[in-house]
Amino acid sequence: MKKSLFFKSAFILLIGSLVTRTLGFLIRIIFTRIIGSAGINLYSLVMPTYSLVISLTQLGLPMAISTIVARGTKSGKKIVISVVPIILLLNISMMIGIIFSAKFIACTLLDEPLAVYPIMAMAFILPFISISSILRGYFFGKQKMMPHTISNIIEQIARFIIIILFLPKIVEISPVYGVSAFILLSIISEFISIVVFLFYLPKNFTIEKKDLKPDLKTTREVMSLSLPTVGGRIIGNVAYFFEPIILTYVMKAVGYSNSFIVSEYGIYNAYVIPLLVIPSFIVQAISTALIPEISRSFEKRDSKNIHKRLKQSLVLCLILGLITNVFVFLFPEFLLRVVYDTSSGIDYIRILAIFFILYNFEGPLSSTLQALGKTKEAFRATTIGVLIKTVSIAVFSLFKIGLYGLVIGEILDILFVVGINYKNIKKVLKKERL
Repeated sequence: MKKSLFFKSAFILLIGSLVTRTLGFLIRIIFTRIIGSAGINLYSLVMPTYSLVISLTQLGLPMAISTIVARGTKSGKKIVISVVPIILLLNISMMIGIIFSAKFIACTLLDEPLAVYPIMAMAFILPFISISSILRGYFFGKQKMMPHTISNIIEQIARFIIIILFLPKIVEISPVYGVSAFILLSIISEFISIVVFLFYLPKNFTIEKKDLKPDLKTTREVMSLSLPTVGGRIIGNVAYFFEPIILTYVMKAVGYSNSFIVSEYGIYNAYVIPLLVIPSFIVQAISTALIPEISRSFEKRDSKNIHKRLKQSLVLCLILGLITNVFVFLFPEFLLRVVYDTSSGIDYIRILAIFFILYNFEGPLSSTLQALGKTKEAFRATTIGVLIKTVSIAVFSLFKIGLYGLVIGEILDILFVVGINYKNIKKVLKKERL
């Protein structure tokens, strides 16, 4: 029974992800066409900040909670209650910080005053994302993926309806308001997720007055796993945040205009990367299902199952990457025309497509390290990979090769992170004699 849970969990996540990704793809197409080029450029500019805020808000909790719940050594209710107070305090601090620093980030760091309102909009979604993340981690650890799948589908349907009905009217007022409204939509979608998760909680999951006192030992255990995880994501998102800043500074220094930089960077983030990561929803499904499975096997010292599941995951990701990325490599113009009604970004796609086959390995390898309790190793690999990418962007952009400095940095980052994570897993398993 237990051995089939991995495939059952992965299959449920896969089907749910396929539906939500299809809806998300439609939403992205509609959004890009409604918001226009000016709105897309602004949205691409604030997305690194948005990603950083989301990473700080989630604090790596879904994966950390999933790992500890899967081990079965602590009550799921105790785990959830022990992290809520810390998250709420973090949310309040971050909301205040974002609101008061929005003008500085927009005008000084991003050099775009129009980004003030979209950045301020991010502050109001934080509590919803946090609570949703905690509950998601609980269900992942129990290997119950249906609540997550249903909540994702319902929230995407709600986003789709709201965008069609209201976004065109908001964009008529200003593309800035349109981008801000699109970000604020997360409040509705995350609230829907929370309601669905609460509906699926077991009947004995009742919270009494005595339960409200957090268990500090449990809190520390969760934090010991989540902080290195979120640390890696923060490092990645900080680099992503500074990416357009570094590109703009260096490329301007060698003679490129601001309009060219904004336009090319918008093409790269809005058209190129979304096409290259099309398989990511399947990779994410496999990676998410892998964490509780490996974690439980590690607790039981079941080396055979650990090796088996990791091998199965990597083979699936390889097949998936070969099929999708070769297709993207061969028919980039067709895909760009159908999806975005543009032909911009073909050259970037042709260079990156082959390397993004390896990118699909990052999820399973990182999840395996997480489940083995080696989040620090994953954090170290991510940090060094980010540094390699950032330095590459700055150095290669000096050669006046347009945005290809970013492309080279992306490739080097993928090669390093995949290679070092695989090496770390082999080292851990050998040390533990698994």
